[in-house]
Amino acid sequence: MNHEHHHHGRHHESQEKPQDTSKNSSGRSPVHSHHSMEQEGRAAEAGMHDKHAGHHTEDFLRRFWICLVLTIPVLLLSEMIQHWFGFHISFLGDRYVLLALGTVIYFYGGSPFLIGMVQEIKHRKIGMMTLVALAITVAYVYSVAVALGLEGMDFFWELATLIDIMLLGHWLEMRSQMAASNALESLVALLPSKVHIEREGVVSDIDLKHLRNKDVIVIKPGEKIPADALVLDGVSYVNESMLTGESVPVKKEKDLKLIAGSLNGDGSLKAVVTGAGEDSYLNKVIHLVQTAQGAKSNTQNIADRVAGWLTIISIVVGVTTFFYWFGVEKDLAVALERLVTVMVTSCPHALGVAIPLVVAISTTRAAVSGLLIRNRTAFENARKLTTIIFDKTGTLTKGSHEVQNFVSVSNEFSAKEILQYAAAAQQHSEHYIARGIIRKLKERELELWPSENFQYWQGVGVSAVVKGRQVVVGGPNYFKREGKPLPSIPPIFDQNTETVSFVLINGTVAGIITLADSIRETAAQAISTLKSMNIRSFLLTGDNEKIAAAVSAKLGMDGYLANVLPHQKQEKLKEFQDKGEIVAMTGDGVNDAPALAQADVGIAVGSGTDVAAETADIILVNSDPMDVVNMISFGRATYRKMIQNLFWAVGYNIIAIPLAAGVLYPRFVLSPAMGAVLMSLSTIVVAFNAQLLKRQFKTS
Repeated sequence: MNHEHHHHGRHHESQEKPQDTSKNSSGRSPVHSHHSMEQEGRAAEAGMHDKHAGHHTEDFLRRFWICLVLTIPVLLLSEMIQHWFGFHISFLGDRYVLLALGTVIYFYGGSPFLIGMVQEIKHRKIGMMTLVALAITVAYVYSVAVALGLEGMDFFWELATLIDIMLLGHWLEMRSQMAASNALESLVALLPSKVHIEREGVVSDIDLKHLRNKDVIVIKPGEKIPADALVLDGVSYVNESMLTGESVPVKKEKDLKLIAGSLNGDGSLKAVVTGAGEDSYLNKVIHLVQTAQGAKSNTQNIADRVAGWLTIISIVVGVTTFFYWFGVEKDLAVALERLVTVMVTSCPHALGVAIPLVVAISTTRAAVSGLLIRNRTAFENARKLTTIIFDKTGTLTKGSHEVQNFVSVSNEFSAKEILQYAAAAQQHSEHYIARGIIRKLKERELELWPSENFQYWQGVGVSAVVKGRQVVVGGPNYFKREGKPLPSIPPIFDQNTETVSFVLINGTVAGIITLADSIRETAAQAISTLKSMNIRSFLLTGDNEKIAAAVSAKLGMDGYLANVLPHQKQEKLKEFQDKGEIVAMTGDGVNDAPALAQADVGIAVGSGTDVAAETADIILVNSDPMDVVNMISFGRATYRKMIQNLFWAVGYNIIAIPLAAGVLYPRFVLSPAMGAVLMSLSTIVVAFNAQLLKRQFKTS
């Protein structure tokens, strides 16, 4: 009997995966200590291995070594091996020794696959574990029957080597998956275990888990920052690169924000905690990454469907092969060997890891570079973009509008008073115009008057009562809303580059304030690169036509949309989509929420510590327009890598299944053990190809 046939084992995780998360879920859970954060981080790894029926990476390696040792006497006692190498070992009861060793290997080494099969059947997701378990069970049951008296040759040596190879292949695959999650683990490990806390003038050390919001902490030179905080005293330069991707240390002084997990430089800082535990930016990043890794994209769904069909094909081909060979050879051992070989060889294991590995690597590599992916499908669809619409302020420009001029057009009030009235009315607003006016007031060391009855009209302006007078600070949209003609603007103001705000006191225009914003240094480069990628760019702004035209022309954009109120942005996007465009919207994630939700790809830019921009698909931590380009490039590279892995995995099975069935017999016969080797190699090739994405990310 020719006893050297093929086998292709694919030991995998039961096909249960986390359900796809919706666009607006961030899936966060409380994290109150460093220890629990480590557990959460490891959960990300565990999430990829939940199909391994509770077995950990080192468990597979331990089982492999023990089974390998037991395999040696199995090989020495096997007639086929003795025949090949020309030696003979036999003694009374040797078949029962083989039976005992084979039984230990089957139950101990094969238990991960047997348990995995039970889980797959329980969840009605028949897959790779079932195929492997069926193959080794058929081999074992037949071998037991032979050992107990059935005529034929046992499969014990092939069973042992098959399980050894599958355990080793499983361990190598899980090691690759662990490597994919290393970046996330490095995020988890960013926090210190101890914190210096100041209470009543005395500094003492406490465990991180006891830290609470409003505690005053001291960060010494070279230490990790334990929580989001606001600097009270001290000056230092802080390295935030692991969190934001920004390689240049950032100067921190009084009233500036600190991010948990960043590294303090040479200075000492005293700060008040604003985000401890689950409230911290770092924890939100971790949860976003975990959510994105758990979510399935369209490509993953395709891979799952293909894997499902391959599983069915494997079973059908295996059974057909068995009956064919039994009919032709009239030899049960030969037919069973072909069946076992087909079942193991054709397991779509590489297909099962092809996409999850790429997902894990892309998500974690992106996170440590300041790109937070909330929606996997949108991220992959970034490769299809034809148009990107940029919100101007804070995206293409720095968003820190500075007052250029303030004048009075009334004999009743001085220019200084116009500034004071405007600042008093704007003091309760977070708008960039309000911040610019308040900064100018402080710069001039003028008194900030109290105000009451504050009202904010989105995209229009504000109103308040100041010193008993009704004050309105608004732009051109205020007059459009009121149905009044726009007042004339003195020629001293450059309307091409400056934003004009009118100050109305008791219904009469009393003054004019202009502010200007500066374009980000990388904006022109970003627009130019998008052009080279055949992606059109448009400016979207609430500013007037002249400012929009000036900025658009300076950056070489394809067009602009001016005087657009926040609620109109969504309509403008829809107009592009109705023309068949695949549109991305970049904005600050707050005023632009409806537009971000409408876009095919919503990109929240410059979110800082506000990582929960619920309507965005992708969050760019930095305010660098080039990150939009990098995101698209990386999205394209990620998709290419997914397709390559699908090609490798499916292509392998197309070749392997016919070989396993014996189409080249007698010229070539694939043994079950060799089939298992090829199966493991295919999985390792796919894993290695996924790891190459790290290099592509650096150069994308």
